[in-house]
Amino acid sequence: MSRLRIDIARRLHALELQVHLEAGEEILVLFGPSGAGKTSTLNAVAGLLAPDSGEILLGEEVLFRRGLPGGAVHVPARRRGIGYVFQHYALFPHLTALDNVGYALRRRPRERAGELLRALGLAHLADRYPQELSGGQQQRIALARALAPEPRLLLLDEPFSALDTAVRESLQKELRRLQAERRLTVLYVTHRLEDAFAVGHRLAVMREGRVEQVGSIEEVARLPSNRHVARIMGLRNLFQARVLSASSEALSLDWNGLRLEAPPLPIPAGTIVTAYIRPEEVKVLYPDRPLSSAVRRNRVEGRVLERSPQAHLHRLLVSLPNANELEVSFSSRLYRSLPLEPGSLVQLAVRPEGVVVLRGGQRAERT
Repeated sequence: MSRLRIDIARRLHALELQVHLEAGEEILVLFGPSGAGKTSTLNAVAGLLAPDSGEILLGEEVLFRRGLPGGAVHVPARRRGIGYVFQHYALFPHLTALDNVGYALRRRPRERAGELLRALGLAHLADRYPQELSGGQQQRIALARALAPEPRLLLLDEPFSALDTAVRESLQKELRRLQAERRLTVLYVTHRLEDAFAVGHRLAVMREGRVEQVGSIEEVARLPSNRHVARIMGLRNLFQARVLSASSEALSLDWNGLRLEAPPLPIPAGTIVTAYIRPEEVKVLYPDRPLSSAVRRNRVEGRVLERSPQAHLHRLLVSLPNANELEVSFSSRLYRSLPLEPGSLVQLAVRPEGVVVLRGGQRAERT
């Protein structure tokens, strides 16, 4: 297995790229907003961009080194054994699908290209030109071309962003299958969280040229390391609060005058923490029903600002007494008998388990 190790720095106009990453036999998703440095990282690994300093290794081979012991190394892109699928396919318009796939092959190009087209269900398109193919077909041809030299590493830059949902989902499954069959190391760039969940094994969240957090996608989504990661992941109900007290039973927080209990954590009183509330952990209370033990804590009254009915979920945006807003998410089957239109008063309870205090989101309160 060719393990990829990246430790590089590069100044790019207003962006200072500083990336430390490792990837094995997996699909590692580089996730973040535009301008975070995701594509620049791919280009550095591919040999299309030379870092100012650092090192890139694929297995035991040094692909790039500058400013470190051992002397400078810069393996040309064509010799790195890397496949690259660009966002806009970059197919040659004057070549057929078969010749596009075989372009980079020195030995048996048409034979090998034909084998790949058959493996991807594209043999019937061998003699067509790119302009005669759909977007999904062009993307499959681009993927076949990247796989043709049997690369040790596959790079994909927003590969399915321009495709409709059905085609995108089909190609995502195809990518997962190919990665497993060929035991590839894959770096996959996207700014769509849905794509990350569909294809990725692990997630590296990038912001302003740096990697903020790396972990399983579920772990990063559930326990972001700081408020920047939480915002990039699109987490709702993000806020700052002051720790009132900490015990073995609960962490007591003051959120602008609203007291909340969260699961216990060893955080000193007076610490300012960043936290978020999972919208699905906010329960709407029936005024005429007794309260169960699960909803007796973290109760608050608010006023509905917005109601957004969807196919399976309803979302409420509620104004709270502390001048903040809270998003609530619940099944469309629930609360049908309650008046939840904009302007209505509503009683809410936040399950303590739904109040998540972020690691790395703490600072001492100034006195």
